Amino acid sequence: MNPERIKIFTGRSHPSLAEEMARCLGLEPGKARIKQFSDGETNLQIQENVRGADCFIVQPTCRPVDQNLIELLLFIQALKLSSAERITAVLPYYGYGRQDRKDKPRVPISAKLMAQLIETAGADRVMAVDLHAAQIQGFFDVPVDHLFFRPVMIDYFRRLELPDLMVVSPDAGGVERARSVAKRLNAPLAIIDKRREESNVAEVMNVVGDVRGRNCLIVDDMIDTAGTLVKGSEALLSYGAASVTACATHGVLSGPAVERIEGSDLKEVIVSNSIPPSAETKASKKIRMLSIAPLLARAVQAIHEETSVSGLFG
Repeated sequence: MNPERIKIFTGRSHPSLAEEMARCLGLEPGKARIKQFSDGETNLQIQENVRGADCFIVQPTCRPVDQNLIELLLFIQALKLSSAERITAVLPYYGYGRQDRKDKPRVPISAKLMAQLIETAGADRVMAVDLHAAQIQGFFDVPVDHLFFRPVMIDYFRRLELPDLMVVSPDAGGVERARSVAKRLNAPLAIIDKRREESNVAEVMNVVGDVRGRNCLIVDDMIDTAGTLVKGSEALLSYGAASVTACATHGVLSGPAVERIEGSDLKEVIVSNSIPPSAETKASKKIRMLSIAPLLARAVQAIHEETSVSGLFG
């Protein structure tokens, strides 16, 4: 792979992930200088020649969301103005993706606005991991490669060989995701029926499926404050589950999330490194992080070499 023809850049949101991806490809991360003006504005400069290069910007738009989003947009435009041949925005975590439709009066569709901003800045392609809703792909007019944490997660649980495994969807909306995992692990499926009254607050109503004596695996796309997750695990245990493990692609883990997980009866919580872990997350004995860098690196190589990416969709 010619390092003059392919470049991997990263902002400040998750440099360690980009560095691991670059190592997988035998490359060095691209050089850029990012600093802050005293009023908070971001100042960015690409510090190497990118003319005619295939450039990838690895920048999950996690917290601080607005700063990381602006960095991404500035990176894209700087590469565009520097005559890069193709610019791919690699978004391991797609911030503002939770508002993907008008479900209340007078609210924005922030997931679409994100897509418009990224395209307007000059991105030719987008790579994302486990979008909150698959329909977000339709907000873009450029190609979107939608990858999944599923292959990494399934490989991990196959090696564990948990007996009497049952995969659980935490809500009706996640049934398709959970069913896909259950099929690959040859496990039955259960569903937690819950009613959400407001954001980050959920009341568990019922468990659909017989979980008695089962080692349950809750599969979700993200864990934010972990309130829903902990209530779901409590419901499963009250219905006779032998143990409850959870797995999610994006460990947002905001507010009291880590404290709630540590204080719960959850056996283990698996997340990807799509979002950099906080010190609290690193110190947790119950949270395990699996790397998606090799998966993303394979996708980058496939895009650069113009070969199929579909085999990585999980």
